[in-house]
Amino acid sequence: MRDFYNKQLKQLDTEIVHMGYFIKKAISEAIAAFSDLDVDTAKKIIEADAEIDHQEKLIENLCMKLLLKQQPVAGDLRQVSAALKMVTDMERIGDHAADISEITVTMAGVKHQKEPAHIRLMAAETIQMLTDSITAYTEKDLPLAKDVIEHDDVVDSLFNKVKEEIIEIVKGVDKPGDLLVDYIMVAKYLERIGDHACNIAEWVVFMVTGEHK
Repeated sequence: MRDFYNKQLKQLDTEIVHMGYFIKKAISEAIAAFSDLDVDTAKKIIEADAEIDHQEKLIENLCMKLLLKQQPVAGDLRQVSAALKMVTDMERIGDHAADISEITVTMAGVKHQKEPAHIRLMAAETIQMLTDSITAYTEKDLPLAKDVIEHDDVVDSLFNKVKEEIIEIVKGVDKPGDLLVDYIMVAKYLERIGDHACNIAEWVVFMVTGEHK
């Protein structure tokens, strides 16, 4: 019985990592598609969001089975509870990748202005935060989780820089309305992805210490 229980806990870790891979891939491809105005790739990312939703339900079902049938206690209970909370943030990250891709589709045929220089850097930082938060979960790495939480300030700072760059870009555009909104929304989605990665890290802190903000 204990072997089966441990096997299920290990499966939970595996599924979390699997979902993490999907959403990291979605963010990376969504930003690349946005920069290149690659509508075909953007549409594929939107369609692939259903797979991320499916993975969320799979993990939720596994967590509920563990809670109801195995009745974990102490550290194991915190691990399952944290995973149950984390997948909500992970699913929202997938949604934001799809949101960015929808903007790319709507921009098809529109003359693409100079991209804000810090957009890709902002994306890279959020992806690293996500990667580290998932690693912190699987390895129960408290210092790494705390680093992710502190790193959220870096993404917030980049968001402010992107906004400043957008203002400079639209100065040279006759009718910047839609362009301004599109760039701002992409940056805002990236900032939210950073927030979700931070939330994941906070649940890792709870899993390890029993404390949560």
